[in-house]
Amino acid sequence: MKKTTQAFTLIELLIVISIVGILATVLISNLLAARNRAISTATQAYVLDVVTGVETQRDTVTGALPIIAPSCTAASGNPGLPASVKTGTCQVIFGTTNKDFFVVNATTRNGTDYTYDGTAMKFGTSTAP
Repeated sequence: MKKTTQAFTLIELLIVISIVGILATVLISNLLAARNRAISTATQAYVLDVVTGVETQRDTVTGALPIIAPSCTAASGNPGLPASVKTGTCQVIFGTTNKDFFVVNATTRNGTDYTYDGTAMKFGTSTAP
């Protein structure tokens, strides 16, 4: 009696490997896109947190902004920048005339600039590599 063994042929193995490769490519590109969206959303939330921090320091009687421009971390009340914000890019800028307005700028790790100018969140083009 002859024993037969069942095995995959080389063609079957190549087909399975190519299908796994295609699936990995699709999944990785989707994961990278989701990661970039998460970084952008976290940076926008941080900018709005800084705006809230500056507004809480506004004089309730006169409506004047603070004399000294707080840093982003001081205004938000957080000890440090979130991982989504590129180090050294978040800043609070007050108007030059009687400091009646302010702008908050921050850049994400992937290079998109976000600015809150007192009316709306605006984003610029990518400036990172």
